[in-house]
Amino acid sequence: MALEPYSTARDEFQGGDISVWLDANESPYNNGVNRYPDPHQKVLKKKISEMMCVPAESIFVGGAGSDEAIDITFRVFCEPGVDNAVAITPSYGVYKVAAAINDVELREVQLNEDFSLPVDKLLEAVDSHTKLMWVCSPNNPTGNAFAKEDLLRLADGFGGMLVVDEAYVDFSAKGSLLPDISSHNNIIVLRTFSKAWGMAGMRAGMAFAVPEVIEFFDRVKYPYNMSRIVQDELLRRIEIGTGDQIPMIKEWAKIMYECLPEAQCVDKVYPTDANFVLVKVTDANAIYDYLIKNGVIVRNRSKMPGCDNTLRLTIGTPEENQRTLQLIKDYRK
Repeated sequence: MALEPYSTARDEFQGGDISVWLDANESPYNNGVNRYPDPHQKVLKKKISEMMCVPAESIFVGGAGSDEAIDITFRVFCEPGVDNAVAITPSYGVYKVAAAINDVELREVQLNEDFSLPVDKLLEAVDSHTKLMWVCSPNNPTGNAFAKEDLLRLADGFGGMLVVDEAYVDFSAKGSLLPDISSHNNIIVLRTFSKAWGMAGMRAGMAFAVPEVIEFFDRVKYPYNMSRIVQDELLRRIEIGTGDQIPMIKEWAKIMYECLPEAQCVDKVYPTDANFVLVKVTDANAIYDYLIKNGVIVRNRSKMPGCDNTLRLTIGTPEENQRTLQLIKDYRK
């Protein structure tokens, strides 16, 4: 609450037609990147605001995909060594890593056997020092999105901040909590340009919340947390759009879901709302090694709670999917 954010001279001056910039110890010789980027990403936020139908003051933009926003959320809302957070498991591993980095206890609550959301158990895990609750929906690695009414039950029943990570929401038909942030001041929605937008190499993510929460994010973030090159490229690629990539990925997720059970080594394929499928197999370690030897890398999730003998397969190009499907069908112990 008492933190004074770093302020640049360009934050402080009002009006004026500036043509000589001698305030920031930059090189004066123009090479396209000699000036510091806009620390507030005003143009980019305006574009995101128009695209997402969310006010610009409700948007945080950061680097490292969603990971910067995850770390900042811990730093804003939790006192190290005192407060705790609740999260579902199995889920995205960075929540646990960021909690440990910030010296915050993370209380993990196992998903139901069918990977549905254990709303009551999550609320029962809360105490007076629980400041955050983390839910990834659609969830990684299980692939399923949770019912919106269950997520809103958590928001209404929890006195801290509910963080809903919607990294894969563009592949899901079950909707987003983005329209609900204006009526729930304790909801933070995370999004990323890494998945559906196909820009994982750009390392750009977003957080959406009421302006009061975003103001805290902006206090804590490093001033120039997104380069000019990244901001410009994001603007260019937003204009281009995603084309037919999302429908194609969704169609291939359906094909993989339907065809993988034909393989002798596949016991079950879990329904997915994401750009990957979780597959229960007869021997995950052996099949993982077999795929590696044949030039295909997938993710072995067998060590995660409730995910014994599972592999997570990202949806690739049609050719990559066909090759992987055939390899799994050809596998013999």
